[in-house]
Amino acid sequence: MAIASARVRAPTRRPGSTPPPRSANVLFFDRKPAAETPWTRELWVYDLRTNMHFTLKQNPLRAEHLADFVTCFSPPDRRARAESERFRRFAYDELVARDKASLDITWLRDESLEDTENLPAPDVIAREIVDDLESALAEFSAVAESLGRNPGS
Repeated sequence: MAIASARVRAPTRRPGSTPPPRSANVLFFDRKPAAETPWTRELWVYDLRTNMHFTLKQNPLRAEHLADFVTCFSPPDRRARAESERFRRFAYDELVARDKASLDITWLRDESLEDTENLPAPDVIAREIVDDLESALAEFSAVAESLGRNPGS
């Protein structure tokens, strides 16, 4: 288990609509030598997913979207960290007690799951998906081309 062999610093729940189009947790580790007891005593989690909607074209993830995370995560004195709406502390015992020590942690209420009347029209959702996939394909094509491969073969 990773959190037993390193000190986990703070995962960030990355928005599900940023490329590639799936949710992810970003973890920061401090390298530590092996030990009998886990180095991680607590885990700070910043939720950048819930009630945030990013797309590749209309609303891409930008540095200013991460400003609150940077402020919460890296104060001059880490011991001075304080919980906020999006930034929470979890004790090691709480984490390992979770089903399979899952780090898929949520605590904010997802307003999009409750307010189905204000969803965009299906054609708007479909267009956003197409735009995201086309942008992702263009980015992958550029990577493949830069590697000297022909993306069409």
